[in-house]
Amino acid sequence: MEGKQKAIVVGVHYDQKEDFANSMEELIQLAEACDIEVVGEITQKLDRVHSGHYIGKGKLQELTALLAEKDVQAVLFNDELSPSQVRNLEEATDCRIIDRTVLILDIFAQRAKTKEAMLQVEIAKLQYMLPRLAGLGESLGRQGGGSGLINRGSGETKLELDRRRIEDRISRLHKELDTLVVQRKNQRKMRKKKELPSIALVGYTNAGKSTLMNVLLEKYHAATEKMVFEKNMLFATLETSVRNITLPKNKSFLLTDTVGFISKLPHQLVKAFRSTLEEVAEADLLIHVVDYSNPNYQEQINVTNKTLKELNAENIPAIYAFNKIDLAAGDTSMAGTDGVYLSAKRQIGINELVEAISKNVFKQYISCEMTIPYDKGNVLSYLTEKANILSTEYKEEGIFLSIECKEEDYNRYREYVI
Repeated sequence: MEGKQKAIVVGVHYDQKEDFANSMEELIQLAEACDIEVVGEITQKLDRVHSGHYIGKGKLQELTALLAEKDVQAVLFNDELSPSQVRNLEEATDCRIIDRTVLILDIFAQRAKTKEAMLQVEIAKLQYMLPRLAGLGESLGRQGGGSGLINRGSGETKLELDRRRIEDRISRLHKELDTLVVQRKNQRKMRKKKELPSIALVGYTNAGKSTLMNVLLEKYHAATEKMVFEKNMLFATLETSVRNITLPKNKSFLLTDTVGFISKLPHQLVKAFRSTLEEVAEADLLIHVVDYSNPNYQEQINVTNKTLKELNAENIPAIYAFNKIDLAAGDTSMAGTDGVYLSAKRQIGINELVEAISKNVFKQYISCEMTIPYDKGNVLSYLTEKANILSTEYKEEGIFLSIECKEEDYNRYREYVI
């Protein structure tokens, strides 16, 4: 059996970025997710990346020596490389050059299960390949393809496809995707007709969004087939799942689990997944799930907020859910942002989160009293199902209700209000 592919990671610390060490650590995690073993690391501090080779001449010599010493055939770079950088680096090192974007695209390709996710990932991969055709073709010829990251399992999308055929393929995939996008829009319209508040779980990859969704589903007696996939790994969720959650007192809302974000999330993916991420932009409330046990959680919050801005979702009200407090070191009340502190895994703080949700999305509820005539059984059954009935009294003129209901229901049945 073939051993794990080995690689060296390379990163440039530029722009005085404080999160550089974390970004490099994340690159190693991305490599592990692609079943690549990292056996060495080279970093360099520069004002900007080198336009020709990403790193300076001295570091390039250091890299070549390390490749020979470790007998390694691949180098992973912490940024997206230009086509000419890939070409120059391949010539200088005579080995496989893989950038951060390719790693993320490959993880997405491995994780995609639904038709929509597969189409979105393939479009993103082809859009990445398009300007790089010449370099990638030479690279493939020299290295025989190997286990192939960008070209693994792509079927028709082999690197030797010429530009025209790739453009045609992108166009065909877009048409297929458009059909699914229309279906998704129709589903959203149907849901809107039900007038249920829509809440989206957002946050960095592996922050615990799917675990939190499953805890809420379990707590409010959803069927087990409604549970979503959860696993402690990067990008476990690529499919957007929408579930109906009914709290006590007949207060229901729709909860959406979404794809996680990561620093330097390739623009091709944001673009390809835009239709899926529209679920976020159309939500009434966001629950921004934060992995509070991660020492770099503040930077992850910033990355998520930046991505939300790209999706025009930055002005939607948000509750910060500081998750994994059971794993966090030290005081768990110093996050410096208003929010709820919880552990989805251990079901700590879930009631507080539900209370915060209720305050946000059910503030339009009106307390009132109504008398429903005995011959209006349909009105009574509607209110019993949709409103929170505080008390019921049977009087001569009809059924006297003391209730809390949505503003639109109050307006709909205003004639019965006392």
